[in-house]
Amino acid sequence: MTVIIGRRELLAALGGVAAAWPLVARGQQPMPVIGFLHAGSPTPMAPYLAAFLRALAEAGYVENKNVAIEYRYAEGQYDRLPLLAADLVRRQVAVIVAGPNENAARAAIAASSGTPIVFNVTDDPVKLGLVASLSRPGGNATGVNSFMSELVAKRLGLLRELLPAAARVGALVNPNAATAEDFVKDFAVAASTLGVQFQIARAG
Repeated sequence: MTVIIGRRELLAALGGVAAAWPLVARGQQPMPVIGFLHAGSPTPMAPYLAAFLRALAEAGYVENKNVAIEYRYAEGQYDRLPLLAADLVRRQVAVIVAGPNENAARAAIAASSGTPIVFNVTDDPVKLGLVASLSRPGGNATGVNSFMSELVAKRLGLLRELLPAAARVGALVNPNAATAEDFVKDFAVAASTLGVQFQIARAG
């Protein structure tokens, strides 16, 4: 499979996996099942989940009609993700959608080397160890990389344009994220380049 960038491409990747679902499901379960593994909570995720379900419907898959979805939320407790991922694998889901960060993706990949996995991460999946390379990822995982860390300087520059008088900027960082320290370094460099003071606050 190929590592791809963008929400549309993510849905295309999921659609490609979906093409094989009838074969996977035959003789095992009445309809294919998507495992939905999320590191956060249901309420904040609701708008994105609604968009996800609409996109599935556009591809011809309607929940509880011709596809089932098993939802697993870690509620921000990342240490629960391996158990939740393992549970989805035991239920023989046809594909696992993991997000919104590398914690969920790692748990899904560690839980199974055979179940197709579609992930959403904010840093280079090669650097995170999720795939072997962008051109030839190998394994059973594909997904979206928004390359947020590479955009830190651009985002900070845009903020400076909007608030030219601002002399101090801050960032709230999730210390449990694998990309936290890289983000802090990029943020510090960008702030120094722009000549503004900065402050980092770590959640939790």
